[in-house]
Amino acid sequence: MRFLLIEDNAKLADAVVDRLRLDGHVVDHAADLETAWHFTSTTSYDLILLDIMLPDGDGRTFLSRSREQKSNAPIIVLTARSEVSDRVGVLDLGADDYMVKPIDFSELEARCRAVLRRRGGESSNVLMLGAVAFDSLAGTLRIGTTETQLRPRELRLFEVFAKAPGQIFSKTALVDRLFSYDEDVSENAIEVYVGRLRRHLAGTDVGIITVRGLGYKLEVT
Repeated sequence: MRFLLIEDNAKLADAVVDRLRLDGHVVDHAADLETAWHFTSTTSYDLILLDIMLPDGDGRTFLSRSREQKSNAPIIVLTARSEVSDRVGVLDLGADDYMVKPIDFSELEARCRAVLRRRGGESSNVLMLGAVAFDSLAGTLRIGTTETQLRPRELRLFEVFAKAPGQIFSKTALVDRLFSYDEDVSENAIEVYVGRLRRHLAGTDVGIITVRGLGYKLEVT
């Protein structure tokens, strides 16, 4: 998953980014609204974490404008304000959830998972694809009685395919989903991760197919 964190507190931002990246997520960080608007105008995000008090404006402006523009990226507001009226206000503006600072990282991860499940219409972390059970929380593929632990980027790549079986993803699109702006990688990296996933899926009814000149797609036969 690709996340955007909009937070001006550098120490908190570094801690959140490091924690989410340990889970294999791609995280871009914007310290102000101007940078956030630039990022969202060029990249699609699976989830946005939004601070309220920012150096160049109020995060609620970003929230309301995003919803006016019909952006469907889920937004979790991070706020130091604990009053009920403040929390009700951001929810009414279109926030999917909120957290009051100081942030507990385990709770943040759980809230991110819950929001993403709700947006995807899922009630469980386990997705069945043919004979393969994919657990996005545990980061595993289970085939019969055999369970394989995926590495973080393998997990996030498989998650992209698993959420949209049959959809073709170009290498460029996959690089965008797996790597942040501050990571300098080539599209060849995608070939490496696709190769690893294919080895994990060998002998099953699930495959990642190369569509010549276009990219890759997941198929269940």
